[in-house]
Amino acid sequence: MDFDVRLVSKEINELLWNSQKTLSTAESCTAGRISSVITAQPGSSNYYIGGLVCYATELKVKHLGVSPETIEQHSVVSEDVVKEMVVGSNKMFGSDYAVAISGFAGPGGPDGIGRPGVLTGTIWIAVGSSDNIVTYKIEEDNGRERNLESATNKAIHMLLDYLKENCPKED
Repeated sequence: MDFDVRLVSKEINELLWNSQKTLSTAESCTAGRISSVITAQPGSSNYYIGGLVCYATELKVKHLGVSPETIEQHSVVSEDVVKEMVVGSNKMFGSDYAVAISGFAGPGGPDGIGRPGVLTGTIWIAVGSSDNIVTYKIEEDNGRERNLESATNKAIHMLLDYLKENCPKED
C-alpha cells in the first residue's frame, strides 16, 4: 500500500468514525484489496462491517441481488452492475455506504478482448448509499497488477471524495 493511499484511508477512517456511519465492500476483480486498505487503519472495526469477494457472476446475483437481466443487457463489467452491487452490499451488510467494483484486469486474449465486448483494463467502480451512487470507468490496460493497483487507488480516492460530500459533519 503506497503512502498516499494510507493517508486517504486515514481520512476515511476519521470521517466514518466521527459520523458513526458504516461501510461495506463488494469486490470482484480486486478480490479484497479495497477491504484490505480500509482495514489497515486502527479502529476500522468501528465502521467497516464486512465485504464480499464476488468473482463469480452467480455470487453477484445470489448474494447481492444483481439482476440477471442487467448482466445480460449490459455485461457483468458495467455501470449498472456496480450500482446494483452497491445497493446489494448495503442491504446484505446493513451498511450506510458501500464500494463496489467489477472489471476485467487481464490479461486479455490476442485481440485485447477480455470478455465479449469488454476490453482488457475496463473496470467500473461505484461508491455510495443505496439512493446516492457515483461511478467511474477505467479504460486503460497497463497489465494485470497495475490495473488492479490503479482500480484500488481510484476506489479509495472516490470513497474519500464521496464521504467528504455526504457524511454528516460534526457540530
